[in-house]
Parts: sequence; structure tokens; C-alpha cells
Amino acid sequence: MSESSSGVVTSSDSFPKSYSSRYSDLSDTNTSLAVVSRNRQTEEQSPDSGIASPLPSDRFRFITWYKLGEHAIQGDQLNSPRVREGPSEEDVILRGQENYIIARRQKEERKKWEERLHENWENCVDLNLSYQDLGDSYQLENFCRILRRLIRVERLQLVDNSLKDLSSIRLPRCKRLNLNKNHLTSIRQLPKIPQIQHLSLAENNIATLHDLSELGTSPLESLTLKRNPCEFQEDYRSQVFSSLPKLKLLDGIPKLPSDCLPSESTTASRMCIIL
Repeated sequence: MSESSSGVVTSSDSFPKSYSSRYSDLSDTNTSLAVVSRNRQTEEQSPDSGIASPLPSDRFRFITWYKLGEHAIQGDQLNSPRVREGPSEEDVILRGQENYIIARRQKEERKKWEERLHENWENCVDLNLSYQDLGDSYQLENFCRILRRLIRVERLQLVDNSLKDLSSIRLPRCKRLNLNKNHLTSIRQLPKIPQIQHLSLAENNIATLHDLSELGTSPLESLTLKRNPCEFQEDYRSQVFSSLPKLKLLDGIPKLPSDCLPSESTTASRMCIIL
């Protein structure tokens, strides 16, 4: 029998020996874990605490959890996810951590290069980029960047993209191009297409036919200009065929003998003579 400091009388014989020994083992274990945790907290201090050597996780202190690769952790699995961004480049330079900026830039360049290889636009032969909804300038810029990489495309669909000017684009191997339902106002706004054979420009805003000679050196066989303002010009078909002698099909209609007549004779044939 023994009396505790609180005045409660306890007996060492009230518990079996096995329980008391087990309790002593657990207490020793808890004591050792507490010591280890205190030591670990002492070691894992922040980089600003004066420790000269950086911690193993020091290089990840500016990286959010979702930017760490090779893990399948979802946001709802984290109790306290880190979502804040790291310091700006100016702050990092002031802290003397230029190496971190260099490593981040190298990583971004490597990622861009991997994305470029993954896109593989240079080897596309048949491509449909219609209905892209290019509402912002950066979307249009990225769209034009893709078009400039289409060096081997032969059949290209660009329907209803609100395109206004593609004169800076060159498609050296394109043979069939569909630009229906865009905002083109002139033939000069077309991309450079030296090998074009079939061109569709329906439902644009092309009002003049004076620039059709731009396509005169190309092997163009069929052209679609229906539902453009230029369709309502007098001698519309004869003007198109006179500018494009190699053309065989206009708006789905083959070349007719009347399309080869000069504009003056066509006008005279339509006049009525009243005696």
C-alpha cells in the first residue's frame, strides 16, 4: 500500500504484473516519442531562423501542392492545402536566390518545348480548326501561331472563326481551304496559298473582285464566292473567269460558254432593241 501526493491510497497489488509492465512500456514509448518530436521541431526550423544549411524541403517552399509532380492527391484530401503564390522575381533577387529563378525559367522553357513537341502541327496534313470562338486577342494570337506551323497541311477547315486578316500566314502545301462564314473583306487578306486548288469563301464580306489576280498564278480549279457582296455585281461570273483563266468551277457551277464572253458583248446581248 502507498499513498500518492494527492492523498489517494493506491495498491501495487491491485493490477496484474503484466498490466503494470505494459503500462510502463507505453510510458517509456511516449516519453521517447515526445523527445524525438521535440528534437525534430528543433531541427525543422524555418530558413529564417539562422540555420546555415537549408532543409531538404527548402526548394519546395515557394511551390503550391498542385504543382508538385508524380502525385494523385486531390484538393479535398488535404486539411490545409497551400494555395498562395510565391514571391515575385524582384523579391527573390533581393533575397539572393537567383538560382531559384533560373531553375524556374528552365522548367517553364522545358514545359513549353514539351508542349510544342506534343502538338506536332508541322506534320498535320488534314486539319479542321472550325468554330474556335476566338473572342480574345490572346486566343487569336495563339490561333495564328498554330497556323504558321502548318507547313505540310493540304486540307484545312477554318469555318466561322471571325477571321479578318490572314495575310501574314503562309500555307505552302495547302490545296483545299475552307474559309466560309468569316469576316474577310478582300482577297488580299487571304493567306499565301501558292498550291491552292479548291477555295471556298462563302458568307464573307468581299465586295470587290479587283484583287482576284492575286490568285492568278495558283492552280485554282474551283472557287466559291456566294453570299458575298461581290456576287451582285454586273457580269460577276465573266469578271471572275477573266481574272482566273484556269478556273473550272465557280459557286458550284461549271464554266459556261457565256462566262467567257467579254463584258461588252454580254451587255449588248441583254439589251432590247425597240423599233
